[in-house]
Formats: sequence, C-alpha cells, structure tokens
Amino acid sequence: MKYLKFIVAAALLVGLASCKQKGSVPADADVLNANEDALTHVIIYDVFTPPVASRIYAYTNLASYEAMKYADPKFNSLTAQLKEFTAMPEPEKGKSYNFALAATKAFFTVAHKVTFSVDTLNKYENLVYSSYKNALDDSTYSRSIDLGERIGKTVLKRAMKDNYPQTRGKPKYLGTDVAGKWRPTPPDYMDGVEYCWGQMHSLLIDSSRIFMPGPPPPYSDDTTSVFFKAARAVYDQNKHLTKSQDTIARYWDDNPSTVGHNGHLTLAYKKITPGGHWIGITTIASRQTHADGIKTAQAYALTSIALFESFITCWEVKYKYAYVRPVTIINDKFDKNWLPLLQTPPFPEYTAGHSTISAASATVLSHEFGENFAFHDTSDLKYIGLQRDFKSFKQAAEETALSRFYGGIHFLNSSLVGAEQGKKVGELIWQRLKLTK
Repeated sequence: MKYLKFIVAAALLVGLASCKQKGSVPADADVLNANEDALTHVIIYDVFTPPVASRIYAYTNLASYEAMKYADPKFNSLTAQLKEFTAMPEPEKGKSYNFALAATKAFFTVAHKVTFSVDTLNKYENLVYSSYKNALDDSTYSRSIDLGERIGKTVLKRAMKDNYPQTRGKPKYLGTDVAGKWRPTPPDYMDGVEYCWGQMHSLLIDSSRIFMPGPPPPYSDDTTSVFFKAARAVYDQNKHLTKSQDTIARYWDDNPSTVGHNGHLTLAYKKITPGGHWIGITTIASRQTHADGIKTAQAYALTSIALFESFITCWEVKYKYAYVRPVTIINDKFDKNWLPLLQTPPFPEYTAGHSTISAASATVLSHEFGENFAFHDTSDLKYIGLQRDFKSFKQAAEETALSRFYGGIHFLNSSLVGAEQGKKVGELIWQRLKLTK
C-alpha cells in the first residue's frame, strides 16, 4: 500500500507539473491524465477482473467527459447517444466554471462507488482540489464541484441498473468434464470469472451477440483434425519461442492477478489489466499530441466505451461455447507436466479477450489520432519493466493477438477471430457516435 501511495503521489506531481506557482490553475489535460493514472493504480491494487475494470473505466470516463465537454459548446454529449442514461446536469448560463475541476469531481464521484480503496483516492483528490482552491474564487470553485458531483451521480444511476449488481453472488461456474469443454486450469483451478458478463446492459451495441462468430473447431482425438493440430501448434510453439516471441508474450500478459508458488508459499503478483494497458496507451497518445482537456476526455471516453462493449461481446462468446483451454488438452494428450509460458486466465478459451478488446480500442484510437500514429509504449514500464515501440495502434493490437498464442494460453484461431470481432465493434462505435455538432 505504501508503494501505491508513492506512485499516486508521483503521478500527481508529474501530471500537475504545469501548475508552477501558487494561484495558477493546472493544465486541464495534465489533471485528467493524472486522474486516470491514480484510478488505474487503485484498480490494480483492488485486483478487479478485466471485465469489471472496463466497467470502472467506462463510467468514470463518461462522467469526466460529460463535465469537460462544456468547455467547448461544439462537442456533443456522449451519454445522450448511449442507452439508459438520463439527461446530464448543465452549468448555469452566465456563471463561471472550471470544467476540468468539474470533470475531476464527476470522475471521482463515480470512482468512489465502483472501487474499494477510496481512502487512497481521497488523499489524491484532496491534493488536486487544493490546487484549484488556491487558484479559483470561492463561487467558481463551489459551482464546479457541485456540477461535477451532480454529473457523477447521474452517471451512477445508469451504473446501478446495468445488471452488474444483479450478477454479484451468482453460483460459481465450474465448467464440465465433457471433452472439448472448459474446466478449471492449473495451477490453481479457479472457477470461471464473470460468466454472466454477456448479460450486462451494453452502452451502445444492440446486443451482446452482435458480430457473433461461428463455433470454434470441434473437439477431436483424430491427430489429423483441425482441433488436434491447433493444440499441437500451441505446444510446439511454446516450447520453441524466440527471444522476440517470449518478450511479446510477456509484454501483453496484463494478467491482473498472477499466482506464483514456492513450496507451501503462494504469492499473488498484481499487474495492469488489458483495459488498463489501452487506457495507458490513450494517455500516451493524448500527451504526444498535446491534446487539450476536451480532446483528452473524449479519447478516454471512446477507448472506455470500446473496452466495455467488446468485453461484453467477447464474454458472450466465451460462455456460449465454453471452449477448452490449450493446457487442458496438452496435459491430457501430450505432456501431463506442461504449463504455458503465461498463466492461463480462469475462463473459457474462445475467443481471446485481449485480442478482442485490443482490436476495438485500436480501431477507435486510430480514428481519433490517425491510422499511422507511431508511439513509444511505456504503459507497462513501472509494472513489469518493459516498453515497446509501435508504428500504429493496429500494429500493437495485432501483436497482442499473437501474444496469446506465443504465451500458450490461446489457440491461434481464437486470437484472430476475437480480433476481427473487436475491430467490428470499434468501427460500429466510431460510426454511430456523433462527437461534434
């Protein structure tokens, strides 16, 4: 926890670096980026599953955008174009506001209700609010805080009826011993995560079954079958990885809770979620383009919508087919002691979640910042000590798809099919949303 507090404080100092003297207002984009970083650290500390993390990002970033958009009247409301949201509160005409402050308050009003470590968030927030309180007159400060709080509470009304509360406490999903179907995997044989996620109320897409792919290759013991060859390919590839392939697999692991064993000692390693990685990439793109506050808020909102929607579609596929993981087949048929390079996540295999959400995120980011947007990705640097360069968001997403195969946790077909569905979801989001008037 001390490490977390240090990181959050450091993020604040870096993010608010433009506030160089007492009485100056922090740069809008710096504040929004620092807010995002603070939330990501709490998501990691609280060990939220990847789908749940996408929900946290979606509601917090929509709240932030809905407040920030008032800084420029040409920007449209996003929630007005999404499902089941009520109209957002509006600022009083002729009154002064700081909309980055309002966006911050809206963001954390939501974050307090959808995370656990609110004490850490409070400490961070108090530092942010103090920087504004020293720079704004009391009435502007109070109006901005009030507007943000009302927007945050309005967004939360939607969150309370998206079926998330109703899915808590459901019976465990333990799979089956039927050949070709998912069952808990080593080393800890955990029950299936978020098996009701396909029943979440989507924000924009018509149904969790939109762009539903066909079934994966059927199970077969025939050594010449597509299924058997696919399993063999995972095994052979994982045993003969090049240094580059090993790095790619580890770089995109993004498993928020990997469990390690040393004798009787069990250790949990916390890392960024797949969605958190793409939020980090969004931060990099916003900073690299010197995006202002409203552009930054919009980028976070679009990426978050893509994450939330693509997780819903992917999880619908996963639990519809309940497809077996490679490690199960390989242990049964080839090598009873084999474990993949990456730890297999506790949910069905088809399709690959990271491939799906990465393609969706890369698609909206490509529209937002450009098809050939080159960037240096440091999203994982402080977690696993790795960083990489990419020529485009698409290249990064394509590498993600391959990483799951290299890591031994997915059949190659599942990664490619998932990526195709994610791309379609991302395109639909971009085409349907009208960003400006």
